[in-house]
Amino acid sequence: MDIGLLLLRLLLSGLLFGHGAQKMFGWYGGFGPKGTATVFEPWGFRPGKPLVVLAAFCEMTAAALMALGLLSALGAAMGLGTMAVAASVNVSKGIWAQAGGYELALVYGVLAAALGFTGPGQWSLDHVLGLEGLTGARPGGAAVALGLVTALCLIGYAARNRRRRPA
Repeated sequence: MDIGLLLLRLLLSGLLFGHGAQKMFGWYGGFGPKGTATVFEPWGFRPGKPLVVLAAFCEMTAAALMALGLLSALGAAMGLGTMAVAASVNVSKGIWAQAGGYELALVYGVLAAALGFTGPGQWSLDHVLGLEGLTGARPGGAAVALGLVTALCLIGYAARNRRRRPA
């Protein structure tokens, strides 16, 4: 089980890091903060550039925490929260990614939530540092709640901005 959790953590971490690096640095075919801001603003995420940097920071921090298995519940909350916000902008297109849907963000978010509940396993800094009491059902539930509440606040903020003035 610990090897499986390590593989899952490393896979999700690598993908989340890449997702954030596209925004933050323009790597892997991304647009960087300035280019991504032009996408964020019509969605209501204004001002675009600071919110792009925030999203990228959260994705890359979640990736680092999950890869290391450090403060796993916090990493799960950050990963789930950013992916819930990412999914929200594509809900109208349905689930499937080939139609522009939220499939990818949903999978990343649910994987982050699952890691929040299971914890990182023995091959982690949480285990080495004796922080395993910060993982499991109660901390995992708190992580999921924190991620979703934070995401709902940002989704509401964007919706309010879209109603006030279009970009």
